[in-house]
Order: sequence, then C-alpha cells, then structure tokens
Amino acid sequence: MISKEIASRVLSKCLITGGDFAEIFEEDEIKNTIRLIDSKVENALGGRSYGIGIRIFKGLKSVYAYTNDNSIGSLLDTAHKAALALGELKEEKMIVLNNTKVIKNIHNIGIYPNKVGYDRKINIMKDAYKSAKDFSDYISQVSVNYMDSDQKILVTNTEGLYVEDRRIRTRLGISAIASNENENQTGFEGPGGHKGFEIFEDIDPVHHAREAARTAHTMLHAKNCPAGNMTVAIDNGFGGVIFHEACGHSLEATSVAKGNSVFAGKIGKQIASSKVTAIDDGTIENYWGSSNIDDEGNPTKKNVLIENGILKSYMVDKFNGRRMNMEPTGNSRRQNYTLAPTSRMTNTYIANGEDNPEDIIKSISDGLYAKKMGGGSVNPVTGEFNFSVAEGYLVKNGQITEPVRGASLIGKGSEVLMNIDMVGNNLKQAQGMCGSSSGSIHVNVGQPMIRVKEITVGGRAEE
Repeated sequence: MISKEIASRVLSKCLITGGDFAEIFEEDEIKNTIRLIDSKVENALGGRSYGIGIRIFKGLKSVYAYTNDNSIGSLLDTAHKAALALGELKEEKMIVLNNTKVIKNIHNIGIYPNKVGYDRKINIMKDAYKSAKDFSDYISQVSVNYMDSDQKILVTNTEGLYVEDRRIRTRLGISAIASNENENQTGFEGPGGHKGFEIFEDIDPVHHAREAARTAHTMLHAKNCPAGNMTVAIDNGFGGVIFHEACGHSLEATSVAKGNSVFAGKIGKQIASSKVTAIDDGTIENYWGSSNIDDEGNPTKKNVLIENGILKSYMVDKFNGRRMNMEPTGNSRRQNYTLAPTSRMTNTYIANGEDNPEDIIKSISDGLYAKKMGGGSVNPVTGEFNFSVAEGYLVKNGQITEPVRGASLIGKGSEVLMNIDMVGNNLKQAQGMCGSSSGSIHVNVGQPMIRVKEITVGGRAEE
C-alpha cells in the first residue's frame, strides 16, 4: 500500500483549488470463482483487481477520480485533474497524516481460501450438486457457484487518517431447476460469510443443496396462488429482503439527504408498528455484510434505525452527512475503487419479538405463508414494491395447507411497517448482494417470522 509520505503529497495536491476535504482509497483484491453445471466444471477463474480512488469535497460539491497506476507521477496527475474540476488554482496546503489507526480485527480467519486447492473446493461443490440432483427425478439441472475474495484496503484523508483493513469472504450458491413437460421452477440457497474456508465447518453444503431442490420440486407441483388482500406470515431469514428493499434503502442518506425518501425528516416519529425494532449492524463477527471499518475508514457500528416503531437514525456517509448536518454512521460502502462510496446497508434486520412462530400461523384464518422470498423491485422515493414469493403456502384456519406458486407481495414500505402486528422470536439472517449507486456489495438481510395483517397478494389464475 502507498506510504504516508506519498499519500501526504497526493492529498496536498487535491486541495490546490480550495477543496476542504480529500480522501484516498486504495484497494488490492484477489478473487476466485468456480462454476459447476450438471457435475461438470464450466469455468474456474482467478483474478486480481488493483487501483486507487481519489475523492475531493468543496462544500457540497464532490469529484471522484481513479487510476490503477500507483506511481507518484500518476497519482499527483490524477489528483491535479480532479482538483481542477472544482475551481481555479490556489495555494497548496501541506497535509500531515498524524492519525494512524490500528483497528481491532473482529473477523478471525481460520483457513485462508488462497491456501486451499481447487480440487478441495470442487469436491464440496460436487457433493452439493449430487445432493440436489438426487432429491427428485424432477430436478433437471443444478448449478453450483463458489466464490472467495481477499480484499486489502487503505483509507487516508486530509483529516490525518491513515488506516488499513483486510476482508476475507467465502460463499457457495446452489440453484436447482425442477421441470415437467410444461414449465420450470427454481430453488436457490446461498450461504456465505466474512470467513475463510472454515465456513464449511459451520454450514452444510449438502443440506443447502437439498433445500434448493426441495423448493424447486415443491413449487413445480403447486397450484397457482389466488390474488387479493390477505394476512401474510413472512418467514425468517431471507424474508428480511422486504425490509431491506422497501424500507432500508429509504433510510440511507443517499436518498434522505436529497429528500428523496418517504422517511426524510421523520426522526423521532412513529413510522412502524410498536412491535418493530430494526437494526443495521456492521460489527457482527464473521457476518457476510460486516467489516472492521467502512470504505471511508470509519469504524462500523450497530445502528438502531427503528425502536419500537419510532425512527431513531439513518445510515449516513460523510458527504451526505454534510447535507444533513449528521456524523457518519460507519455505513459508507462501495463495490471497488472505481466507484465513490455512499451510504449503504451492512447486516440489516428486524429484531426478535415476543411471539411464537406457531402462534403466528395459528392466528391466520385465511391467508398466505411466505416461507421463502425471491427478487423484486422498489421505488425508494415512494417505497412502493413488488416482490415474488419463491415458496408459498395457503393458510386455512391456523394450519399451513397446500403449496402455491406465482405469488407476489405488493405494497408500500411505510404501510407494511405499520401493518406488522406480530413479530416472532426466531431471528435468522441470510446473505445477498445489493446494488445501488456505489455498485454491488455484500449484505445480510434478516428477521424473525412476522405477520402483516393485510397486504396485497398478486397471483395468477389457473389455466
């Protein structure tokens, strides 16, 4: 990583046109991916990405530039050109990097993935493939994807900060397709963590593969879901994707600072049922969305967003914090050095409540049990969303009955929050990738089982 001396010279150059803050983000990442389809390795790729991003603030103006040439000449030239975008030349200031931080690493790594051979990784993938393929004769195709990454970063800025971090992540994704003469249905499982290869001591690839196949098989033989306003129980784990998408993005300063959020200006006000406490926590040991510091060098935090229905805080990055007159919350993230950071979620979840999941199901006389959620779309300005249900069941007289497919949940995040009237005690989190203006990043979503007393369920008529 670049030395303090070089960083100081580059940061000084950043302020030659009157900028009041500058930052350097250096990244060196090694990433490996393997894809297996129908028991055969389709590709195995390894690559290294290196580069340096330079960001300058001047009031509420910001400019970002990057290069993958770390020579002093290239860095000074990049800084000079970026600074010129903010005004005319002025006197150069000298920056002293006197705030070197040694951070505490809370994500201990047992087995670094780059020390593990491809054969060992592929054997795990083949075990997962066999488990899914053997589940049912209806399973027509299984794909297994493996990924590991080793990212080293340096963040230094004109406030004197100079701090480094290293992030190791490993994940397995299993997709199973069940087919008959007329259609296909898909099941997916994707466990991962801020861990090394020892993650496979904690998760069972065979179990997750069987779950993916079970979902696909079940939905292939399900009837179409009826449509209408219903009471819906949304299960734990990836069910939290609804809060993440429909509400979480609207609590990021990226949208709040510009007033492009239904929750802008509502700190201290009730925005959810009193049953709901929602948290974003980037400090959870070895979790997929965790890190020691964010991409601005701030320590990650446990941020209570909503407490008993009351909005307590937003997720804030340094630049949008200027607009809001708020301090950063450890949520500034980016995909890589080519993108400027902004406020993003880490591990975001609805906290445990006091209701038993069994009682939630028993309380529904006629509704839907969304066991697994799929993808969807959301408008962060209005909070309106549409999410598919990957695995659903009708509930009649407090009993889970037949499986149904083709269901979707339609509504507004602000209304759903107020309509949550039961929250279970079985919190679970799941892994995903989140896309926004600063690229695709690793996140956890989660919740216990919740009951939404009324929501619009989209379905489709039987053919």
